[in-house]
Amino acid sequence: MNDEPKSAAEMKEIRLKRKLAQDAEGIKAMAEIAAADVAIRKRTANLRAMRLAKEAADRDKPAEPKAKAKPKKKKST
Repeated sequence: MNDEPKSAAEMKEIRLKRKLAQDAEGIKAMAEIAAADVAIRKRTANLRAMRLAKEAADRDKPAEPKAKAKPKKKKST
Protein backbone atom coordinates (compact mmCIF):
# COMPACT_ATOMS: atom_id res chain seq x y z
CA MET A 1 0.00 0.00 0.00
CA ASN A 2 1.01 3.54 -0.52
CA ASP A 3 1.49 5.40 2.77
CA GLU A 4 1.42 8.91 1.40
CA PRO A 5 -1.62 10.98 2.36
CA LYS A 6 -4.33 11.20 -0.23
CA SER A 7 -6.02 14.37 -1.37
CA ALA A 8 -9.68 15.04 -0.62
CA ALA A 9 -10.61 14.30 -4.23
CA GLU A 10 -8.86 10.93 -4.12
CA MET A 11 -10.56 10.03 -0.84
CA LYS A 12 -13.95 11.02 -2.29
CA GLU A 13 -13.32 8.82 -5.34
CA ILE A 14 -12.28 5.89 -3.12
CA ARG A 15 -15.44 6.26 -1.01
CA LEU A 16 -17.59 6.47 -4.15
CA LYS A 17 -16.03 3.31 -5.62
CA ARG A 18 -16.49 1.48 -2.32
CA LYS A 19 -20.14 2.57 -2.13
CA LEU A 20 -20.81 1.45 -5.70
CA ALA A 21 -19.22 -1.93 -4.99
CA GLN A 22 -21.35 -2.34 -1.85
CA ASP A 23 -24.49 -1.39 -3.77
CA ALA A 24 -23.69 -3.99 -6.45
CA GLU A 25 -23.09 -6.65 -3.79
CA GLY A 26 -26.38 -5.75 -2.12
CA ILE A 27 -28.32 -6.06 -5.35
CA LYS A 28 -26.69 -9.43 -6.05
CA ALA A 29 -27.49 -10.68 -2.54
CA MET A 30 -31.13 -9.59 -2.81
CA ALA A 31 -31.44 -11.38 -6.17
CA GLU A 32 -30.05 -14.58 -4.61
CA ILE A 33 -32.50 -14.30 -1.71
CA ALA A 34 -35.41 -13.75 -4.10
CA ALA A 35 -34.37 -16.77 -6.21
CA ALA A 36 -34.13 -18.96 -3.09
CA ASP A 37 -37.58 -17.75 -2.00
CA VAL A 38 -39.08 -18.68 -5.37
CA ALA A 39 -37.48 -22.12 -5.22
CA ILE A 40 -38.82 -22.71 -1.71
CA ARG A 41 -42.33 -21.63 -2.75
CA LYS A 42 -42.28 -23.96 -5.78
CA ARG A 43 -41.05 -26.89 -3.70
CA THR A 44 -43.67 -26.20 -1.01
CA ALA A 45 -46.47 -26.01 -3.60
CA ASN A 46 -45.31 -29.29 -5.14
CA LEU A 47 -45.19 -31.05 -1.78
CA ARG A 48 -48.64 -29.68 -0.86
CA ALA A 49 -50.10 -30.92 -4.15
CA MET A 50 -48.61 -34.37 -3.56
CA ARG A 51 -50.00 -34.47 -0.01
CA LEU A 52 -53.47 -33.40 -1.12
CA ALA A 53 -53.47 -36.01 -3.91
CA LYS A 54 -52.46 -38.73 -1.43
CA GLU A 55 -55.14 -37.64 1.04
CA ALA A 56 -57.77 -37.70 -1.74
CA ALA A 57 -56.68 -41.18 -2.81
CA ASP A 58 -56.80 -42.36 0.79
CA ARG A 59 -60.33 -40.98 1.20
CA ASP A 60 -61.52 -42.76 -1.95
CA LYS A 61 -60.00 -46.09 -0.95
CA PRO A 62 -61.81 -47.84 1.92
CA ALA A 63 -59.75 -48.68 4.94
CA GLU A 64 -58.40 -52.22 4.90
CA PRO A 65 -59.58 -54.33 7.83
CA LYS A 66 -56.84 -55.23 10.21
CA ALA A 67 -55.83 -58.86 10.20
CA LYS A 68 -56.80 -60.60 13.40
CA ALA A 69 -54.08 -62.38 15.26
CA LYS A 70 -54.36 -66.15 15.28
CA PRO A 71 -55.10 -67.55 18.71
CA LYS A 72 -52.08 -69.19 20.23
CA LYS A 73 -52.28 -72.84 21.06
CA LYS A 74 -51.83 -73.60 24.68
CA LYS A 75 -49.19 -76.07 25.61
CA SER A 76 -50.55 -79.15 27.21
CA THR A 77 -48.63 -80.28 30.20
